[in-house]
Amino acid sequence: MSTLLLKLAAPMQSWGISSKFNRRMTNMEPTRSGVIGMLAAAMGLSREEPLDMFKSLKFGVRIDQPGTMNRDFQVVYQNPNDTLPAWVTHRYYLEDAVFLAGLEGPSEFLAELESALTHPVYPLALGRRSCPPAGPLFLGIRDADLLTALRQEAWQASSWYQREAKWQHVPSLEIVRDAEPDEDGYAVRDVPESFSQKRRLYYFRNVIREQVPLSQIVGSENTENKQEGYTEHDPMELLEGDDVSIENQNQ
Repeated sequence: MSTLLLKLAAPMQSWGISSKFNRRMTNMEPTRSGVIGMLAAAMGLSREEPLDMFKSLKFGVRIDQPGTMNRDFQVVYQNPNDTLPAWVTHRYYLEDAVFLAGLEGPSEFLAELESALTHPVYPLALGRRSCPPAGPLFLGIRDADLLTALRQEAWQASSWYQREAKWQHVPSLEIVRDAEPDEDGYAVRDVPESFSQKRRLYYFRNVIREQVPLSQIVGSENTENKQEGYTEHDPMELLEGDDVSIENQNQ
């Protein structure tokens, strides 16, 4: 087995599981359903298509830079003739978070995902459409199992956060991953069976949380200096070469 690694970083991310009605919450780390949805978008799958191809993948996340939760108030408008034409919604986001996500599976399928991520059919987002990634997502495919890859990959946090963490003597990073059959974890409902707007369906999975000493990661080749290599991000670069002007749309 091999493991595909992703860097999930953006000014804002939102990974909800139990969002209902006017309150849209976010987890403190990416969900399996959110990442699988992003991969499905990259592959050009419609919401009605089956997701069986993703079931064999093992999923895990390392929290390299914990985000700060923030709440946004948004007004939703309906038909002005309705009894309640508008109401306030509460939407929660993670600010300045960086995660290392891993998916373990067959090498052939991971290669397909690599191609999709580097040439996505639909624009990609970290949990919500309003949260485009702040740089390339794909880090590479490692010849290792999920846990080994998450433990050994270089620290992806921003330079300023790495310095702050060292000053504060942060001892370790947290890994949240799928539990093995012989492990006792806790259940979360974020395994997508269908993204159909007619009937979204999710199943439970068992999750383990553990710590990896920071001393095992800091010495890897991706140092602070390399974190400054990519500083520009254009969320509309996928549309380069296409005429999206109003004049063209009206023709």
